[in-house]
Order: sequence, then structure tokens, then C-alpha cells
Amino acid sequence: MGALTAIAAVIASARLQSVGNDLGTIDELRVIAAAVIGGTALAGGFGTIQGAILGALIMQSLQSGMAMVGVDAPLQSIVVGTVLVLAVWIDIVYRKRAGV
Repeated sequence: MGALTAIAAVIASARLQSVGNDLGTIDELRVIAAAVIGGTALAGGFGTIQGAILGALIMQSLQSGMAMVGVDAPLQSIVVGTVLVLAVWIDIVYRKRAGV
């Protein structure tokens, strides 16, 4: 994980032509939302690679769409948080009905 973090830091610093200690702030919210949307339960269990990729694509599409429309950054975080809460709620309801 440390090696992947180092590679991501090198790529991000090369892309942005600068480095800051707040580069990945709030990205963990988007990663958790992508995992939950992809089908991984927060209470434990299993998930698939395809689901994680699909969740990441959905979250990136949502973020890129909001950026293109001109939505402010704090409102983008609120929308991502709302999507996360909705995905967790749907997962809980589904698992209760399925008896899992």
C-alpha cells in the first residue's frame, strides 16, 4: 500500500506541477462511496473487483459532471456524502430483505 501511495503521489505531483500536504483531502469519502456503490458492504462481507471499478466510474462521472456544470467544491462533497448515505441505506434494506 505504501508503494502504491508513493506512485500516486509522484503522478499527482507531476500532473499538478506542485506538491502540498492537503493534496488528497476528502478523497477518502469518494473512495468509500465508490466501494459501497460497487457492492461492498460496510458491515463486512465481500465485494468484487468489477463492482469496485463500476462504483469508481460512477463516482468519477458524478464528480466530473458537477465540476463541468460549475458546482462549488463544498456542495460537491455534500452531494457525494448524500449519495454515500443513500447507497448504504439501499444496501441495508436489500440485505434485510435478502436475509443476508
